[in-house]
Amino acid sequence: MSEKTAINRSRPARDIFGYRKYWAHKFTPAPFLPMSREEMDDLGWDSCDIIIVTGDAYVDQASFGMAIIGRLLEAQGFRVGIIAQPRWQNTEDFLQLGRPNLFFGVTAGNMDSMVNRYTSDRKIRSDDAYTPHGEGGKRPDRASLVYSQRCKEACKGVPVVIGGIEASLRRIAHYDYWQDKVRHSALVDSKADILLYGNAERAIVEIAHRLAAGENIREIRNLRGTAVLLNTLPSDYTYIDSRDVEAPGPAHAKPNPYASTPAPPPMSESAQAPLVTLHTRPRQLDRERTAVLLPSHEQVKRDPVLYAHASRILHLESNPGNARALVQQHGRRWLWVNPPPVPLTTRELDRVYELPYQRRPHPAYGDARIPAYEMIRFSINIMRGCFGGCTFCSITEHEGRIIQNRSEKSILKEIEAIRDNVPGFTGNISDLGGPTANMWRLHCKDPKIEASCRRLSCVYPGICKNMKTDQMPLVHLYRKARAIPGIKRIFIASGLRYDLAVETPEYVRELVTHHVGGYLKIAPEHTEKSPLSHMMKPGIGTYDRFKAMFEKYSRAAGKEQYLIPYFIAAHPGTTDEDMLNLALWLKRNGFRADQVQAYLPSPMALATAMWHTGYNPLKKVTRSGKTVFSPRGMKQRRLHKAFLRYHDANNWPLLREALKKMGRADLIGNGKQHLVPAWQPRGTGEQHKETKSRPFRTKHVRRSGKKPSRQRRGLGKRR
Repeated sequence: MSEKTAINRSRPARDIFGYRKYWAHKFTPAPFLPMSREEMDDLGWDSCDIIIVTGDAYVDQASFGMAIIGRLLEAQGFRVGIIAQPRWQNTEDFLQLGRPNLFFGVTAGNMDSMVNRYTSDRKIRSDDAYTPHGEGGKRPDRASLVYSQRCKEACKGVPVVIGGIEASLRRIAHYDYWQDKVRHSALVDSKADILLYGNAERAIVEIAHRLAAGENIREIRNLRGTAVLLNTLPSDYTYIDSRDVEAPGPAHAKPNPYASTPAPPPMSESAQAPLVTLHTRPRQLDRERTAVLLPSHEQVKRDPVLYAHASRILHLESNPGNARALVQQHGRRWLWVNPPPVPLTTRELDRVYELPYQRRPHPAYGDARIPAYEMIRFSINIMRGCFGGCTFCSITEHEGRIIQNRSEKSILKEIEAIRDNVPGFTGNISDLGGPTANMWRLHCKDPKIEASCRRLSCVYPGICKNMKTDQMPLVHLYRKARAIPGIKRIFIASGLRYDLAVETPEYVRELVTHHVGGYLKIAPEHTEKSPLSHMMKPGIGTYDRFKAMFEKYSRAAGKEQYLIPYFIAAHPGTTDEDMLNLALWLKRNGFRADQVQAYLPSPMALATAMWHTGYNPLKKVTRSGKTVFSPRGMKQRRLHKAFLRYHDANNWPLLREALKKMGRADLIGNGKQHLVPAWQPRGTGEQHKETKSRPFRTKHVRRSGKKPSRQRRGLGKRR
């Protein structure tokens, strides 16, 4: 990275539609991006310039990542093909469109492949909403890694670019819940040439044009929103150790791997750390020419404090206005993570959503039902990003905290397009939203403050005084959308930030009067202070305030409507007493949850760092700091879920046992004041009798063919 290629934050980002089109733009846009050689022949193509490999079925609609990236690259003049859900056991399916002229683009799909396939208890799911007929097992575990390796095998020498939410959330060394260990960056394990994180439109367009101009993929090292592997670090950067930014305390006499000494200690068993010159006064340095050295993969793997510290630094360096490059050593190579991408402007985002999508699945699927498409085919994305910063959620890590808005004109135009073109439309729009329902056009009052801010949330512990919270523009959008001829109802199904909603009572009135179909889902997540503080969620008092508004405006509209609250069990910072208090709150308020959600540690989330390390990265991480309790044992996780379903007779034996141990046997009985009855219906509760408490992934391995002794089996001595 020479000085002339350094990132210039003072210069506006280049318009993604401002590039000179590639020569292949003379071909008309494809009705659907081709999935076979026959379709390529019909289009007059002899080859594809770019081939996108995805773990989802190909749906040509702007809620599906492969459609957005494919249509955007097509608009740049490139010929783009799609390989959807290929068989990964060999390379045959990866050759079905031939060899791409420029590169393979690889994504696991709209969901992380592990979250898609496994429950929070590591059980295999039987279905996959992004597959025809909802059939499970059509993508491999860690699909980004497998697909990338198969592309390398199928077409040697062709660059491979990985992206999507799976790669994005695994861009540095990360804790993997399913293997219960810290893994390398996905870039290392996938063998790809470059990793794109976040919404990758800017990066993918520039990469395509630079490769088309003859540039080598290995020369693209300075691009925002990307991560690359380097053998040596650039000499024209100043490097600071992340522990100089926030010192986590002595590492139990472990040597500093970045120290400039004649004989640095080894970073791993097989590699010795390269030398770099560190600067110890980071606040006086030019951010554009500064990189932050995170603890290495080997260090965060063996030291929980350094893992939590690295997680905190990563999140603090996530604002595109002030973020610095991050560097993390993996073996003998350096992972270089460039600063986050500059958010798209409203004009750019409008054009992305107005590309010539067919708004339905590829004809190759025939009449097969794709559940994810059925869910969103009449919905519209009006924005991207979320400044809530909930620690269990991956939206902020992927899309960023700065809201990217579509224009009112573009949104209304899409409603008309759905009305006129989408088969089966009956006049009802299922959602106007995005990551959240009501952050459209909300932003910091001062761009300079926004560019320099390092807060992890704009709404916790309270709404920032610099945050614009007026939601009247959204009210006006709703009214104009309802007035479009042929539109009967418009529902709001995206997650509602009720702490923001109560700041504009007129918005709540409009929502309740016109956009709720009897039930409104809302996510207070918990009632108790400890879990809420570790989630960065508002207190239950804010929920009560919103509930009062909801009921008031429902009565005024003459409607009988209900709130459906969602809660999380077994989140870091949650004790048995917290779950008991939540259960009592649910009973007092007459709620009976049909389905409950147990916390799942997704890669790179702040709550995952708490769950894995026991330290809280919301604050400066120190070895003497207060630790975070996480419910890790299977029995305890079942207990926390059982508290949410206190009314289910199958849970009563487990709850009775727990209540007695907690000294709350007074809650067992047959009165209204009791949580669970003293009697048990015949044929229920049997599955909990033999439940044993043990941590996840504990395996009892028999070392020999001999049967364990009675004492080892816990049966006591022979009598």
